[in-house]
Amino acid sequence: MSGGGIRLFALAPSQEWGARVSRALGVELAPHEEREFEDGEHKSRPLVSVRNADVYVLCSLYGEPGRSANDKLIRLLFFLGALRDAAAARVTAVVPYLCYARKDRRSKTRDPVTTRYVAGLFESVGVDAVLTLDVHNLAAYENAFRCRPEHLVPWGLYLDWVAGLGVTEDWVVVAPDVGGIKRAQLFRDLLAARLGRAVELAVVEKARSGGVVSGELVAGAFEGRAAIVVDDIVASGTTLVRAAAAARSRGARRVFAAAAHGLFVGDATATLDTGDLERIAVTDTVPPWRLDPDFARRRLTVLETAPLFAEAIRRMHEGGSLVELVSS
Repeated sequence: MSGGGIRLFALAPSQEWGARVSRALGVELAPHEEREFEDGEHKSRPLVSVRNADVYVLCSLYGEPGRSANDKLIRLLFFLGALRDAAAARVTAVVPYLCYARKDRRSKTRDPVTTRYVAGLFESVGVDAVLTLDVHNLAAYENAFRCRPEHLVPWGLYLDWVAGLGVTEDWVVVAPDVGGIKRAQLFRDLLAARLGRAVELAVVEKARSGGVVSGELVAGAFEGRAAIVVDDIVASGTTLVRAAAAARSRGARRVFAAAAHGLFVGDATATLDTGDLERIAVTDTVPPWRLDPDFARRRLTVLETAPLFAEAIRRMHEGGSLVELVSS
């Protein structure tokens, strides 16, 4: 963006992550106030001028003790609206984990399409762009927003992690359900290019109804290979464990998993603590506070996203392209 300066804000729940983005970008976090009132209401405002500035607000919208996803969302929206009212030239919401992105269609009669409603909320406060990471359904995300929907992928982070695993076997990339085939294909192609040799693709059937997961079909070559299950979100862990068990039962020697967002809800520690999955990588969009610390220390790798988001913000501010960041 030519003309005008850049302002970078990080709301309270994402201050630590925002500080890392700030250092990677070389732009200090701008000061702001977040005030609580006795009746439970609140307000947030910038403490510096944002007139004619290109403004980026960082806040990951996951739920945690004391702050629900709903609470974080409404606080972010109010702050974004205040920036627009304060004459910011452009306002971008940087949301590493976008809440309600999984509810992008009607799976039952009269279901809400919450992704579209959330998009309407961002648009209602005058947001120019929303930047997120590995959203559940990219087409649905892009179609829901009328403002500019920007999307990053963690492939480069996964590739660097895989390179450090010391695996000598050939690889097979596993989609844990039919909806994840495109994601797995993209990563398979990039992994093959990085390794300089062919990488197989596999898929595990999964159907979910009333909270019950079913499906027995498995397609792909596993025998003697190292398998990596690639998904966007780890919630209860059931999907990863089913895919890992399928890979093992068909001859995979080692099984790993990589997902952008580690929610780890319910009994995820117990579910994931099996012999099938050797190690799991997630990014830092959601801190793994629900996991047992000992399990996390033994089996979990958390990948740093701050440099990726900092580079995306730099390119957006300077009018550059994000194509390289979403294709490698």
